Amino acid sequence: MTQAISLIKRRASIWWSFASVQPKFFLQYTNWVYMELFTRTLGMAGITFFWYAVYASTTSISGMSLQQTINYILLAQLFSGLTGQSVMWWLGWSIREGAIAIDLLRPVDLQIQYYMQVVAQTWITFIFSIPLAIVALLFFGLQLPTNPLVWLCFLIAALLGQLVVFFFDWMIGCLAFYTTEVWGLGVMRNGIASFLSGAIVPLQMMPDWLRGLAAIFPFAQALYVPVSILSGATPLEQVPQLWAIQLLWILVLAVISRRVFNFTVRKVTVQGG
Repeated sequence: MTQAISLIKRRASIWWSFASVQPKFFLQYTNWVYMELFTRTLGMAGITFFWYAVYASTTSISGMSLQQTINYILLAQLFSGLTGQSVMWWLGWSIREGAIAIDLLRPVDLQIQYYMQVVAQTWITFIFSIPLAIVALLFFGLQLPTNPLVWLCFLIAALLGQLVVFFFDWMIGCLAFYTTEVWGLGVMRNGIASFLSGAIVPLQMMPDWLRGLAAIFPFAQALYVPVSILSGATPLEQVPQLWAIQLLWILVLAVISRRVFNFTVRKVTVQGG
């Protein structure tokens, strides 16, 4: 038992060392962070005024009131980092530059290492988004729930959903073993994710065939599911069912992503040799 605890502590300290690198990137590029906050504020303003115009001649769309829609859209903008694709870029860069050879020699599970970095980056992004949340509360009509249970359900769904997208992006990144570049795949992936995740339009406002298409991709699990809980669009009694679906996604993609990596890593090709 003592050896097991010691092993867990040692592994945790290693994973924490990888995660702790992410705050340094944000502190190093502070001007970029400020510009990101500015552009995202403009984006929130534009999308808020758009939905006010949409609701000018109606009080409800697909069962959602103006306030519910505004809450959902603003929260989707604040938590858009949940659908981030950093692991895809990191893995692709590592393969292209040949650093993957060093990564594979480390006595650390590569997938867990990257996941810890993704989690750290995401939640640091949320911390830097606090000024955006204040602006949304003061000027754009954002209303946050006061029930702690809602926040707990949101947090669990967000963690599960991010893990779903992580496994999916890991498989896309593995394609770099063959292409040595993931830029084109990343652009296509981002375009699909921005729409099918529910970041622009709530999924219940989409036609049935488009909602069915969104269900095939994992992006809604990372953004729509947790944000719909926090915005009140999804009742709490439906949350256990949503968690079960997310866990099923995780189990399936975890197995597939491992097999994809074990297969593609056999072909390590880097630019230059």
